[in-house]
Amino acid sequence: MSKVHFELEKTIYLMDQLAEMPASQIAMAGRSNVGKSSLINRLAGRKKLAKISSSPGKTRSLNFYMVTPGDFYLVDLPGYGYARTSKKERAQWANLIEIYIKDNDWLRAVAVLLDSRHSPQKIDLELVTFLQGIGMTIIPIMTKADKPKQRDREKVRKQWATILDGQKPLVTSAETGMGMDTAWEALRAAVAK
Repeated sequence: MSKVHFELEKTIYLMDQLAEMPASQIAMAGRSNVGKSSLINRLAGRKKLAKISSSPGKTRSLNFYMVTPGDFYLVDLPGYGYARTSKKERAQWANLIEIYIKDNDWLRAVAVLLDSRHSPQKIDLELVTFLQGIGMTIIPIMTKADKPKQRDREKVRKQWATILDGQKPLVTSAETGMGMDTAWEALRAAVAK
């Protein structure tokens, strides 16, 4: 994998801060504690680019990282499903994410991060169904693949493949680096479309 550079260019908390970012974009979405920040850091080859916390729900904004070479944005979306935030705050995040995804001509795909230790969860299924409904390209990525036994991981992968019309999720681990080259290939292929 060639050397890549990530630069945080914009952070958006509120609807009125949403502005056109004229470059191809891939959003990264996943439930709180799925390992989104760890994966971004591993892809970037930097340990402290995206903030990692032992308590989930730390990403509360849309963070636009310019990736070079390739000149596209990797957009870190707030983690969803975190119960310790107020219903009002969760609803605001959901609304911001939905408007960002629906009204964005620059968005090429959404990388949906799925915890390889768990069978499909209701909240993940809702996101996938929403994305399928609007015809958005989905890049399914299973995280924390070093944690479960291979047999258990493959069972979850097959469950997701059935839901995703035969598309098997990529298998990754930010801890070990497993699947990073494959993840990059998928991201770059989506940008090139």
